[in-house]
Amino acid sequence: MTHHILHSSALSVKVADQGAELQAFKMADGLELLWQADPKVWPRHAPHLFPIVGKLPNDTLLHEGKTYNMTPHGFARDLPFVCENKSDRHCTHLLTDSEQTRARYPFAFELRITHALEGNTLTITYALRNPANTELLASVGTHPAFNWPLKPGIERSAHSMTFERDEPAPIRRVAGGLLKPDSYPTPVKNRVLALADELFVDDVVIFDKLNSRALTYSAPGAPKIQVKFPDFPHLGIWTKPGAGFVCIEPWQGHATPENFTGEFRAKPGVIAIAPHSERSWRYTITVEL
Repeated sequence: MTHHILHSSALSVKVADQGAELQAFKMADGLELLWQADPKVWPRHAPHLFPIVGKLPNDTLLHEGKTYNMTPHGFARDLPFVCENKSDRHCTHLLTDSEQTRARYPFAFELRITHALEGNTLTITYALRNPANTELLASVGTHPAFNWPLKPGIERSAHSMTFERDEPAPIRRVAGGLLKPDSYPTPVKNRVLALADELFVDDVVIFDKLNSRALTYSAPGAPKIQVKFPDFPHLGIWTKPGAGFVCIEPWQGHATPENFTGEFRAKPGVIAIAPHSERSWRYTITVEL
């Protein structure tokens, strides 16, 4: 597997051609902050979600009366990207439609993912271009997994996430990967989400009425990780109870409601890109030293 190493004075990151996935995020002192994909627990680091976020009923995408098999979170995370350009501070990867993708997703597309490192901040940009003469329908999301605990020797219970703004709106939950019709009281108190395994017994915590576009993951005695996601309207926080990671997941879109029977364009969070047009999203990961 081909990898690309990016360096700054504060950080070193590794990005793979396979899935254009971020696979390491190390501080200058060698402390690794990104989950290292233990296959016995969860075999990914920071997968990209495209062309869907979440799951479709029966893994079936319906478009203009035709059905296509689409697995949860889409196929981008499992396909090789082409590295278009790179330096010691950035790399841009490209994925385009193919016979393989069109059998599952009937759209032409060009997805470019750029990782750019400057100082103590990594910026990840998604640029989705529609090369066709018809609309492109899609969702985009990200799924980085950070170590929990952030540093060896720190109690898991000492970790929390502090949101940019108050988050009083109810959260959503899934069953069988699909969005339950009910909503649940927010676990965020005074902008703080206290992390505990019990929070994830019912799977991912979904914020579909999100006020914030940034949060900080921290614990006393550990580096602080600030994630800013100005272009993403939804957010998931997820882990497997007891696992050594927690995912901070900015999304454009989310899991499909349980009772959804419509076409793909009606799935919550799916956006339409006009012919020969482009849309971009970005988020940043900053280590507060």
